[in-house]
Amino acid sequence: MIFAAFDGIWLFWHLPVLIVIISLVYSATRYDPWGAILAESVRWVLRMTAFLGGIGVFLYLLATFIVPST
Repeated sequence: MIFAAFDGIWLFWHLPVLIVIISLVYSATRYDPWGAILAESVRWVLRMTAFLGGIGVFLYLLATFIVPST
C-alpha cells in the first residue's frame, strides 16, 4: 500500500486550524484593539505549537528509545 505511512495523519489536519482559532478567541477576550489581539494571538500560536511539539517529541522519544518494541 503506497499511502501506508500516511495512514494516521489525516486525523490531525484540523490541529493548525484549532490552534489559530483558540489563540484568536483567547486574545480577543483580553484585548480590544485588533493590533493587540493579533500580536497576542501570534504569541499564543507559537507557545501552543512549541508545547504540543515538545509533547510529540517526548512521546516519540519515549516510544522509540525508552520502550523499544519487541
